[in-house]
Amino acid sequence: MKAVILAGGKGTRGKPYTEYFPKAMTPINEKPLIDYIVRYLNSFNFVKEIIIISDFNGLGGQIKNYYQNSKIGKKISFVQDSQSGTGGDLLHVGKKLDGESGFILWFVDNLCAIDLKKMNEYFIEKKSTACIATRTKRKEETGFAIVEKGIVKQFKEKPTMKLPMSECLGIYILGKDIVRRIKAKSKQNEINLSFDILQELSKEGKISAFDIGDNQWIDAESPMTLERNKKEVKKIITQMGF
Repeated sequence: MKAVILAGGKGTRGKPYTEYFPKAMTPINEKPLIDYIVRYLNSFNFVKEIIIISDFNGLGGQIKNYYQNSKIGKKISFVQDSQSGTGGDLLHVGKKLDGESGFILWFVDNLCAIDLKKMNEYFIEKKSTACIATRTKRKEETGFAIVEKGIVKQFKEKPTMKLPMSECLGIYILGKDIVRRIKAKSKQNEINLSFDILQELSKEGKISAFDIGDNQWIDAESPMTLERNKKEVKKIITQMGF
């Protein structure tokens, strides 16, 4: 199985930092965010190639330079970001995915020690066209209060809350049919994976949801987010085996 890391995007939420380096190169303990994802993917013996999509003609060139003399770099291939949306980018790796029954898609701003082996088994068991990582509980970043008749009875500092709906994370396992469906919309200037492809599949009952359970997940949108959640980031990295 191959893994695709989407490391393009404008990094709007990470400004002003992302004016100097891409989101993928956000430092965590002196290593870039993307390196934790690459090494974690590499820890699964069924992942035989890692494909990174980014704007290598721009700031994304820093990613390519980072892996230039790395041992793990031999397992990595680089594909130029087409600026045609999250779905459109996958058209440009179509040939690399020929012969694959499915592939992993990982958005670079997702940090999570997800069990990809179990997720893949679940994807196969459900006979789905796509499997998306989800969670049903979340540790909040702010404090909450129990209020009765306008009076605070108790404070809950950054509690773990049960979510009314499953939250979708940016980690997927996608079947080969996904690329075919994207090709069918290739006349569009931009193809959004979620709205243009997965939304249709959900109506057909072809998407399975893999709940990450007690595993933590961070949306690594900016250095500030990572700094604010130092303890959670450290825990996730430890769970990833680093």
